Amino acid sequence: MGTLASRRTLGTALLLAPLTCLADSSFEVYGFGMVDYVQAFDRPNPDWVGALRPSRIITDPTVEVGSDGQATLSVRQSRLGVNASTMAGDSELTTKFEFDMYGVGPDEGQTTIRLRHAYGEWKSILAGQTNSVFMDGDVFPNVIDYWGPSGMVFLRNPQIRWTPVQGDQTVAVAIETPGSGVNNPNTYPEAGDNEYPDLTAHFRQTGDWGHFQVAGILRQVGYDTPAPLAAGTDGKPEDSELGWGVNLTSTINLLENDRLILGVVHGEGIANYMNDGGDDMGPDGPIADPDYQVLPLTGLIGYYEHAWSDAYSTALGYSSTEVDNSDFQDADAFKKGEYASINLLHTPNDKVMMGMEYLFGKRTANGGDTGYDRRVQFSVKYSFSSGNLL
Repeated sequence: MGTLASRRTLGTALLLAPLTCLADSSFEVYGFGMVDYVQAFDRPNPDWVGALRPSRIITDPTVEVGSDGQATLSVRQSRLGVNASTMAGDSELTTKFEFDMYGVGPDEGQTTIRLRHAYGEWKSILAGQTNSVFMDGDVFPNVIDYWGPSGMVFLRNPQIRWTPVQGDQTVAVAIETPGSGVNNPNTYPEAGDNEYPDLTAHFRQTGDWGHFQVAGILRQVGYDTPAPLAAGTDGKPEDSELGWGVNLTSTINLLENDRLILGVVHGEGIANYMNDGGDDMGPDGPIADPDYQVLPLTGLIGYYEHAWSDAYSTALGYSSTEVDNSDFQDADAFKKGEYASINLLHTPNDKVMMGMEYLFGKRTANGGDTGYDRRVQFSVKYSFSSGNLL
């Protein structure tokens, strides 16, 4: 049994241990409330009045959605998130959970919870959902439209990532959840088949001048027939192809506060990773023998950001996604989406932003039909942060 002094020392250590843990930890709640007033000059897809997405522009002249000129006010960009960090052994463990209210997929057009980030990172291992390794989030320009330029890689994807090199030079490798988008004749029930995870990697160089990143992806893009036309087909026909892509991106700092954003991506079967537009596979034969192939795709983005003063700025640019369609794709299949915008933003302090933006969108279908979405958007955003609550 120890002495009274030693027991006092042990008791003091036990009392101070939680305080030491708190000192090494942080917990922040952050987010913003945001409203977008959109005045569309054309008649946009009813589910996409709140954001400009070229692939959702209606080009089929037989589809009637109403007269031109639509207005909407939306709070779907509003966001809530949590950042936390603590020591785990001899290294820091960081976690993030974040969502906004912009419904997509089966929730298109609705104000509902949409998960953005949910991940943890310890040492060189990240696990969870966040920006794909094939993506470069820094080339997303300072626009107030929710969806943003069509011709950039943009996907927040569940993944397991290893980053063995960190600093001014970064090397990252990951396996990510796959997804195959198959464009097929309406009478044939093929669907995506994902047997293996996607493999992604990037190298990034950062300096005072800006940054450069080269990223690559390899993936199996496949299809099968989960609802066969006749009994006994055993999920046939089915097939898979190799998908691949290279994404080159850069930001260049100019003058005192200006920035040039450049990016080009090319590959086959990578539409699933694009911010907007296209299918991974398309039929290269008739319905009786579709012989699906991966589709070549090229994306471009070029934006210039200029600071007029500490409180006023403008972002101006153009972006496009173009698919090399197969001969047997539908006439209304996505061929090319174009996106351009210019804005004037006012940020009187770090908690308030308001601004106006003109946006131009154009969709070209495989059969040659085109559609447009021209609009003006006015947005107000009020941000908040709790700071460290521990």
